[in-house]
Amino acid sequence: MRKRRPQRHTSPVTATQKPGAAIEAFSFGEPVPVLSQREVFDYLEAMHNGRWYEPPLSLNGLSRVYRAGVHHASAIQVKRNILRSCFIPHPKLSLAAFTGLALDYLIFGNGYLQAVQNRLGGVLRYDHLRAKYTRRALDLDTYWWIAQPGQEQALPAGRVGHVMESDINQEIYGIPDYVGGLNSTLLNESATLFRRKYYENGSHAGFIMHITDAVQNEGDIAALREALRQSKGPGNFRNLLLYTPNGSKDGVKLIPVAEVAAKDDFLSIKNVSRDDQLATHRVPPQLMGVMPNSTGGFGDVTKAAQVFDINEIDSIKASLLALNDWAGEEVIRFNPYKLAAGIEQASHGDLPR
Repeated sequence: MRKRRPQRHTSPVTATQKPGAAIEAFSFGEPVPVLSQREVFDYLEAMHNGRWYEPPLSLNGLSRVYRAGVHHASAIQVKRNILRSCFIPHPKLSLAAFTGLALDYLIFGNGYLQAVQNRLGGVLRYDHLRAKYTRRALDLDTYWWIAQPGQEQALPAGRVGHVMESDINQEIYGIPDYVGGLNSTLLNESATLFRRKYYENGSHAGFIMHITDAVQNEGDIAALREALRQSKGPGNFRNLLLYTPNGSKDGVKLIPVAEVAAKDDFLSIKNVSRDDQLATHRVPPQLMGVMPNSTGGFGDVTKAAQVFDINEIDSIKASLLALNDWAGEEVIRFNPYKLAAGIEQASHGDLPR
């Protein structure tokens, strides 16, 4: 006969919790994006509003990106400076007007000149129209000037000359060649801004304040929490308060979250994004003041300048010269690039003049 096992009588366990004994954690300080350039790609096609076509890319976004990165801006400025040094001023087209035209063409992929007529109906001069505020009308011959909202002005047909980069998706506006490298430009700036905020934050990426001593007055914890919340600092870093009463030793600890210098690969990001931008603009690094990472350097700067002049500058000149057909006269003329011309003369044994 089997013996009965004595039954164990258990009483229900009631969960009791002392006031203030719960683990309390919270974070403060919302992260602030270092740069948001999503509006650059807001448009999917050249849409119109009944009067003019909108560009396929946000011109306001492209103008902001222009100075977003050192290498992006420097590459554009090198091309602009070479074109300006080669330009031959014309009585009807000043050097300042041409410089604005060239810069717009390099940044936006579009350049505009406006013919200003005299009282007899002839052309007095050609002014530069800023591409950021110029739009193409639905008939594709008339242009609109929209610098001031509510005061848009239609420019007569034939008064505006338009030169643009080719685009495979539409024929209304030009698209700059460097669009494929915009992400690298923004990544380069983001890395710089993040590291700058890191230094301003005291060279740390936030911390965890761990309190293990049981505080008799819970108002002290609430006051500490509120003080941390009210503290203002760089928004890229988050801090955490962890309250575990009756925990282990060391009542208060400050635990760094991470050592950014060893984790974010700052130099690697800067170098890779720089190389991407140079490849996008096809500008030799020695022409932009970039310091080489190796003792071998970048090679002969004169040869690089000569190749750059043939491959890039001559092509840009040819595009800008198309405005002469619209003007009906040779208002845009260029001298040879002095450095490249000097190399060519030296190769034949002549001294450059």
